[in-house]
Amino acid sequence: MAKKITIPHVSRIEGHAKITIHLDDSGEVAGTQLHVTQVRGFEKFIEGRPFYEMPSITARICGICPISHLLASVKACDDIMAVRIPETAACLRELLHCAQIVQSHALSFFHLSSPDLLLGMDSDPAARNVIGVLEKHPQLAKDGIALRKFGQQTIERLAGERVHPSWTVPGGVNAPLDTGTRDLILSDLPIAKSIVRRTLKFFKGAIDGFQDEIANFGNFPTLYAALTGPNGELRLYDGRLRFQDPEGNTVAEVVDPLEYQHYIAEATLKFSYLKAPYYIPAGYPQGAYRVGPLARLNVCGRCLTPEAGAELAEYKQRFGPVAHSAFLYHYARLVEALYCVERMEQLLEDPKITGKHVRAQAGVNALEAVGIMEAPRGTLIHHYKVDEQGAMRWANLIIATGHNNLAMNRSVEQVARHYVRGDTIPEGMLNRVSAVVRAYDPCLSCSTHAMGQPELDVLLLDPAGELLDRRRT
Repeated sequence: MAKKITIPHVSRIEGHAKITIHLDDSGEVAGTQLHVTQVRGFEKFIEGRPFYEMPSITARICGICPISHLLASVKACDDIMAVRIPETAACLRELLHCAQIVQSHALSFFHLSSPDLLLGMDSDPAARNVIGVLEKHPQLAKDGIALRKFGQQTIERLAGERVHPSWTVPGGVNAPLDTGTRDLILSDLPIAKSIVRRTLKFFKGAIDGFQDEIANFGNFPTLYAALTGPNGELRLYDGRLRFQDPEGNTVAEVVDPLEYQHYIAEATLKFSYLKAPYYIPAGYPQGAYRVGPLARLNVCGRCLTPEAGAELAEYKQRFGPVAHSAFLYHYARLVEALYCVERMEQLLEDPKITGKHVRAQAGVNALEAVGIMEAPRGTLIHHYKVDEQGAMRWANLIIATGHNNLAMNRSVEQVARHYVRGDTIPEGMLNRVSAVVRAYDPCLSCSTHAMGQPELDVLLLDPAGELLDRRRT
């Protein structure tokens, strides 16, 4: 008889998800589902709020990447005001953003994924955690703590608070950077850079031990999307949204943020509260595409910082101009962390970073606007509509993890079909099913803003736990 395996909690991710693996009569995997089991209705409860409150409201979506929501939101608000923010303010926002990506990538690599990478996919699950890493690899564990501290501390020095700061505002930022703070951040950069360098060296030496995972962790061709500069260089704060096919050809480029609607639509899945964006010209579900570090390194041909540029060239030489394996998200994060540290140094050494003109003022000059930028996990879109008084009428937030939904589901199925079969299933095999989800570093609290009709399953139980009634929609 057909059987079902349930992984009730995907561990070491942000948010809540479970996985169902369906086996056929012979014990082979017949299908899988990645269920995102939470929903948060931010788009609905912001209706009627003044548009200038959106940055502080949407930042509360997440405690890991609030800066991403702040920046996407203020970019949309800038367009509602129809202002060009001062150049110094743009540099300060990018500096803040780079610090956030460093701390988020450090969290993902060292704290969430390194137990699999350092201790092994088949290691004792009781020890396969950050404490186990600290015991077996104390220097790497300490490096992870130090690198995340650097990112968080830089955010606090720039914006006054580590989480949910109010420094980034429509029109720019609300205070300039003083030279003392600039010099303090600069003095910490060499340590951060050395940590990323040696972590990259370690990972490049260890990756050959994961050839089977590279071959089977979401290793299939898809479209990719990311922001780029005009010459195809890596861009994280601003740029044009480029869609690339599996062979590396550009199939679309969005210069005006409002035009994203011609290329991205969102499907609703019956088994998940996470929507499934797809590339409209290819249709659903064939239009699955991926975002995030892997996609950014695929779409962007070069980095405009020396060390990250060299690492990107080595990465592409090793895995080809377009790498498809989701396992390589880990590698791509480290390359991006190095880029961000170098980019922070460039920004801090630019004399205009301490300029005093940091905010433009205006009222409502547009009734619809879109802010797009690259969050740590991929492209983030904030789309707002307001009335003449600036009150929010409508919003849609397309979160990085959402873009990856179709690819994550397909990756889970690929891993399950390769590793899971028969009646005896070692824990390490199921761990790999969860590990491919961790490779994408999903942020589920950020991304579950379902609009549509996902399946509802309500159970009525008596005090003894016996099923009395059940209703499904």
